[in-house]
Amino acid sequence: MKNFLFYTLIPSIFIISISSVKAQKSLDHDKTKKVLYFNPEVEPDIEEIKEPTNLAFFSAVSDNISAFRKNKMLRSEVQVSFDSIDSKTITEYSKNNDADFVIVPKVKYFKVGLGKYVFSNQVVVSMKLFDAEGNLITSSEYDTYRKNMRLLGSTENSIKIGTNGAMKTILKELKKIKPSTEAGF
Repeated sequence: MKNFLFYTLIPSIFIISISSVKAQKSLDHDKTKKVLYFNPEVEPDIEEIKEPTNLAFFSAVSDNISAFRKNKMLRSEVQVSFDSIDSKTITEYSKNNDADFVIVPKVKYFKVGLGKYVFSNQVVVSMKLFDAEGNLITSSEYDTYRKNMRLLGSTENSIKIGTNGAMKTILKELKKIKPSTEAGF
């Protein structure tokens, strides 16, 4: 009788442990989501301000993404037009980079004064979030002057504040659209 219990107990424990491991692996909501970011479209289109804008933008994005363990930032060195986005292009980039989401950003500088190249440190950061199939999920816009009434400070800090604000707005919109278990973008 002891042998019978021993030989039935060991295989049953083995089968139960294997099935629990399979159940843990199949949880899809614990999957790391990959988000592809394009270089922001910079307005006005002046070559000298594009590289510092890209550096400040991606610095803010990487700081913001590092707060979420389930997300991975992918960066594309391509600039896509914010206003005329082709869903086929979004689908191809997400497929080639194995991305779950795609964000197309835009940074618009305020022009002040009479000169052609006189800019304010105020910016408007706009973002559009797409899924892997190229469908627009949500968009957001953050105006650093209207939201924070920032008159002083560097342009880099304004870009970082605007990027953080736009990303927070996207997260709020995602929480409204999706259930709270899936909104951890």
